[in-house]
Amino acid sequence: MIKWAGWIITLAGIGHTLGSLLETAPDYAGTWFGGVWNLGDYPEMSDATVAWWYSVFSFGPPLLLTGLTVLWLARRGMTPPAFIAWAMVAWVVLGFVVDGPSPLLVLLVAAYLLLVGARRGEGQGNASSG
Repeated sequence: MIKWAGWIITLAGIGHTLGSLLETAPDYAGTWFGGVWNLGDYPEMSDATVAWWYSVFSFGPPLLLTGLTVLWLARRGMTPPAFIAWAMVAWVVLGFVVDGPSPLLVLLVAAYLLLVGARRGEGQGNASSG
């Protein structure tokens, strides 16, 4: 269950990061790498800055790292801490309340799998594998 959760989280991170880059990079990569823009403050952000925060500086890369960490822990027979699952639940529910449904609701499935896997003791006793 923990491996499945890790894969779901990893794929969500990859999906958001690649999807947002495919959507924004064709229009703004030249600006990003041209050295002529700055981040600016919130009310005055340029479209290039908004696209940067939506793609490269979004939650996608940290989500990818979280998923890979869960997979790394599972491969070594270690159970990820429950706070990862509970934090993901809180984040997804808040996003749902504020912004409505999104594909990231699948992370609730990953959180459930992490919690059930931890309760069943998955990962315990296999610390020497991997």
